[in-house]
Amino acid sequence: MPKKRLKGTIVSNKMQKTVVVKVERVKEHPKYKRRYKVHKKYKVHYDKGEYKIGDKVTIEECAPISKDKKWRVVS
Repeated sequence: MPKKRLKGTIVSNKMQKTVVVKVERVKEHPKYKRRYKVHKKYKVHYDKGEYKIGDKVTIEECAPISKDKKWRVVS
C-alpha cells in the first residue's frame, strides 16, 4: 500500500526536530452543494532547521516516531 502524501503550510517551528503543518482541503456539503474549507494540523518530523513559518511543504506518512508524530517532511 503506498504511503499518503499531503501538501500544507508550516504554522509552527518552535519544537526541536518537529514542525506543525496545516493541511487544508475543500469539502462539499452533501445537500446544499456549497464548498467550504476544512483544515487539520499535523506534527511532522524533520532533522534540519531549514523551514520557516509560511513555507509550503509536502509531508509523507511513516512509522510512528512518537505519540503524535507519524509524518515526515519530504520536500
